[in-house]
Amino acid sequence: MTDEIEWWDYEDTTEMANALAGDIQFIIESAIEARGAAVIALSGGKTPIPVYEKLAQAKLDWKRVTIVPADERIVPLGDPLSNVTMIGKIFLPKGARVMPIVPQATQDYKAAGRSADALMQELHWPLDLVLLGMGTDGHTASIFPGPDYDEALNGPKERRALGLMPDPLPPEAPVARVTLSRAGIVSARSIMFAISGPAKKKVLEDAIKEGASSPYPVGRVLAEVELPIDIHWSEQ
Repeated sequence: MTDEIEWWDYEDTTEMANALAGDIQFIIESAIEARGAAVIALSGGKTPIPVYEKLAQAKLDWKRVTIVPADERIVPLGDPLSNVTMIGKIFLPKGARVMPIVPQATQDYKAAGRSADALMQELHWPLDLVLLGMGTDGHTASIFPGPDYDEALNGPKERRALGLMPDPLPPEAPVARVTLSRAGIVSARSIMFAISGPAKKKVLEDAIKEGASSPYPVGRVLAEVELPIDIHWSEQ
């Protein structure tokens, strides 16, 4: 697996945003040229926001681009914790189709996951790109340890998304999630990471070395990937 991973290092997030936005633009253009449309999954969090703002400046046929969140917090649309709200603010004005996978908040996170999976099944698969982030605890998308962890990693390969309850709940966003499953992630045509800071780099390096036996969710996810992966890392 480590032979299939390429690291791209940058001094700051602006430099990373410029490079990564260019790579994503190329993937979108190639998909549109090949079949007339592109479908990509983008992660939430603060690190990729400069990437998205730069990408939104690209001269693309945005009406042919569908964007889904790689994971979502089960909160109402418009909530500050909503990933699709952040993504939509950037890309809806460009004309892209930004698809919520949690159309309404619900107490039944399992039902939210089934609904999201049904929506995902209607998209063109494999996805053209999944852009992932990673927490300092080693989670990626919303694949956290907890009662649904094994299902997220080892559930049916045809399942694209599921509801998940992290345990413990992350203090910065203590809510249930809907996330792409490992099977949904690893089926993508392209997989990229955007992370920043020395701490996250160390976690990701360790997780890659440990592979399928890693205590970090990201290590378990990457152990199943069969295509090259680009990791974009900024020092600051």
